[in-house]
Amino acid sequence: MARLFGTDGVRGLANGEVITAHLALELSQAAATVLTQGRHAERRRAEGRRPRAVLARDPRISGEFIAAAVASGLASSGIDVLDAGVIPTPAAAFLVDDIGADFGVVVSASHNPAPDNGIKFFAYGGTKLPDEVEDRIEAALESPELLPTGADVGRIRRFADAEDRYLVHLLGTLGGQRLDGLHVVLDCAHGAAAGISPQLFTDAGARVTVIGNDPDGVNINDGVGSTHLGPLQKTVVELGADLGIAHDGDADRCLAVDHDGEVVDGDRIMAILALSLRSRGMLTDDTLVATVMSNLGLKIAMAEHGIRMLETAVGDRYVLEALGEHGLALGGEQSGHIVFREYSTTGDGLLTGLQLAAEVARTGKTLAELAAVMTVYPQVLVNVRGVDRARLADDEGVQAAVRDAEARLGETGRVLLRPSGTEPLVRVMVEAADQATAESLAEELADVVRARLAI
Repeated sequence: MARLFGTDGVRGLANGEVITAHLALELSQAAATVLTQGRHAERRRAEGRRPRAVLARDPRISGEFIAAAVASGLASSGIDVLDAGVIPTPAAAFLVDDIGADFGVVVSASHNPAPDNGIKFFAYGGTKLPDEVEDRIEAALESPELLPTGADVGRIRRFADAEDRYLVHLLGTLGGQRLDGLHVVLDCAHGAAAGISPQLFTDAGARVTVIGNDPDGVNINDGVGSTHLGPLQKTVVELGADLGIAHDGDADRCLAVDHDGEVVDGDRIMAILALSLRSRGMLTDDTLVATVMSNLGLKIAMAEHGIRMLETAVGDRYVLEALGEHGLALGGEQSGHIVFREYSTTGDGLLTGLQLAAEVARTGKTLAELAAVMTVYPQVLVNVRGVDRARLADDEGVQAAVRDAEARLGETGRVLLRPSGTEPLVRVMVEAADQATAESLAEELADVVRARLAI
């Protein structure tokens, strides 16, 4: 049987084969048996308190019945549920830590289209679950559930000040820096940020224009947000705004647009913020954490400024693990998942956008000037389908082709071949000093993969 949990919780078509009300109920009951254990549970029992969980969702229509099923599963297991309603995923993670809840549950499919949905969990402290804990929850689906009776069943209550707590927290990260004089366009992707992001930037002093802020349950990520930057680019240029900030459906990522409408991706955002933190003595060990998919230009730019780049596997959970293991301050992904370890336990698109705008205000430079610190190398990605990904690492013909490509590129590029975790697919990525070289080498390697690994 395939593993239920993917790279970011359990996700799929709502009311399809995986994400159903039945699964939401049973998965929540299983999580209750696993996530209420540990030292925090001992303290809670000593204080005579019932376990507590924070529940949140994005505004997609299926989130209503799925969240209701999650709440029912938790309460039937003796968990008091604090229902925060529609709030960003990073807000839920913050709230779990802020109130000392046993865990949190977020019903969201992030940047996916509206018909999809998902269920993800945060452990005590607001951190993502390691694989082994997810495996324990999955195994608990086959175990007897907790079924307290009488006064021991959980209660479901509205988390009335959830947004206010999160808003105050984010504003507190500015350290007195204001955004006065900046005109910021926000694209909320018709998602979870629609209510709070405009308020955040307004309270910080910015002049705010908002698009993608009318969620109706079915328009989340539909032609707007961090996966569709065209409307944001157009609006920023037409209004002569200083910059634009784009969130995805659950607001755990952030991409930006400068005053000319040019995209500033997660790599450039990390470069800007790493230099900002270092200038203020806040970049621990002068080290930035990024994944192997980050552009070579980021590594070169950081090296030129005396900043080391620690690379991880693809996925924000691996970035988080590296930050925690080495006690580092900043990390992220090209996609815009950026983590400030001092302020958050997961990627936070609102925090990232706020800090990026604050750096523009602090320095008096345009976002384009700040982003110029990094030269983006042409990067070509080819998905080779219908191949045996399991043979990738051991096939000498493929590895010889990779070595030859690397020798031809030298210090002016790099090659990365990565198997998909779920499909018969290999991703071929080539970076080079010019687009033509990157394209020709990527296609050349893709042909080798097709020939050598065909199923």
